[in-house]
Amino acid sequence: MKSDSSPIKASLAFGMDAKAATRRKDSQSSQNIRRQHARILAVDPDPAVRRLMMTRLGAANYQVESADSAQAAISACERFRPNLVITALRMQPMDGLGLLNELKYRWPDLSVIILTAYGTIPDAVRATQCGAFGFLVKPIEKSELLGQVERAILASTFTYNDARWRADIVSRSQLMEDRLGQANRAARSDVPVLLSGENGTGKEVFARAIHAASRRRDHPFIVVNCASADEMLLDNELFGSEGDSGAGEPALSGGSLRAARAGTLLLDEIADLPLRLQIKLAAALREDRGAGGIGAAAPTDVRLICSTSRDLSQLLAAGQFHDDLYYRVNVLPIEVPPLGRRREDIPLLISCFLEQAAEEGGIGKIYSPKAVQMLVTANWPGNVRQLFDLVKQNVALSEDRVMTEEFVEKSLEDSSARLPSFDEARREFSHDYLVKNLQSTSGNVSRSARLAKRNRTDFYKLLSRHRLQPDDYKRKLLGIPKKSPMRQRHPEVSS
Repeated sequence: MKSDSSPIKASLAFGMDAKAATRRKDSQSSQNIRRQHARILAVDPDPAVRRLMMTRLGAANYQVESADSAQAAISACERFRPNLVITALRMQPMDGLGLLNELKYRWPDLSVIILTAYGTIPDAVRATQCGAFGFLVKPIEKSELLGQVERAILASTFTYNDARWRADIVSRSQLMEDRLGQANRAARSDVPVLLSGENGTGKEVFARAIHAASRRRDHPFIVVNCASADEMLLDNELFGSEGDSGAGEPALSGGSLRAARAGTLLLDEIADLPLRLQIKLAAALREDRGAGGIGAAAPTDVRLICSTSRDLSQLLAAGQFHDDLYYRVNVLPIEVPPLGRRREDIPLLISCFLEQAAEEGGIGKIYSPKAVQMLVTANWPGNVRQLFDLVKQNVALSEDRVMTEEFVEKSLEDSSARLPSFDEARREFSHDYLVKNLQSTSGNVSRSARLAKRNRTDFYKLLSRHRLQPDDYKRKLLGIPKKSPMRQRHPEVSS
């Protein structure tokens, strides 16, 4: 006798017992139910091909959506969460192989079928070697389509992890994935996080991702820029005016600290927070967190994230950052890497930026392969923000749909003489003004403060912020050659 697991041959159809017939009927019913719950994403720039696949797969009881580009497909995967993706090989600006690599990086167990023409079968074979489940050849045969899809669905054990919290971070590099893993773990608690990294790397985007992955996601996310030029305005923005706090209110009340209640407060560029406010913030954190320690549930229930493009440990050693505040904010440090250490992300970022430019009403434009390679190997002191600005500029200025290597080379040369941002220009002016002021008074702080129409205390704070030492300018009076003050520049182009 054959076991129950043996296949039933057609020649034995009349001899099947009732149990075997029931098992077969149950199996077919189970497959139909699985089809009804299986989701398929069809990706092809040709609307006729998309309609054909949606019609055939919909008739087979699959849930089907379509996308006309790789970037649209990635967005659809975040929202629709398909069990299977069927994608064309030939697409622009990212082709099907690029989409396959991106999907496999984000969701390694997601099944992908490559759709190709006869002339590109070797490419499709290479795609299967890269992890594709299989490939279909145009024109699409209905039986082959449904057969491949059914095999892919039945073989799949894929389940989605909720990746919406990091949807605004475009990356495939392992370095970024490591940092995102730290960010996701940080989101599970309320301990303060310190995000460090060059300007333009996306520290605020990281902070928003931590907020989105946390239990606070439905509550406010407030940003305070600590580099504000006016100390009193910054004081009021952070702590609120005196009339904001009522009797019995905890220390963290008023201003942004009150507005962020139950949510997250990001202190951007905390290294630029004036020393008086550093002391005030440290006292507020100490009073509010009390015996429970940092991260304990506070009466105001604010999750603190700080960002900095400067090394706080060096500022601490130089006496330019308050030690108590340093140890209270530097509980869980995460470094956001510069673009130069994650160059494998550049083609994906370019594709994303081009997609955004097209969605904003512009004509869809692409870079030639050599142009993309030039962008990958270029120097990006302004990191992701600089790349984004350049792509926007290229799309606006290019008269051709395909942006060439020569066009990109010229735009990279032009960008080296770019107009500085307002904050950069303000820092540059302030530093140069203070240098000239000290030079004119030979380092006499009282006279310099009067020239600047500031009191001595405020003037010393300005000197500290720009790392200028009056003694460097006093040596000239003694006949000692003046040592040029070290110019402290941010290594980044944009903030």
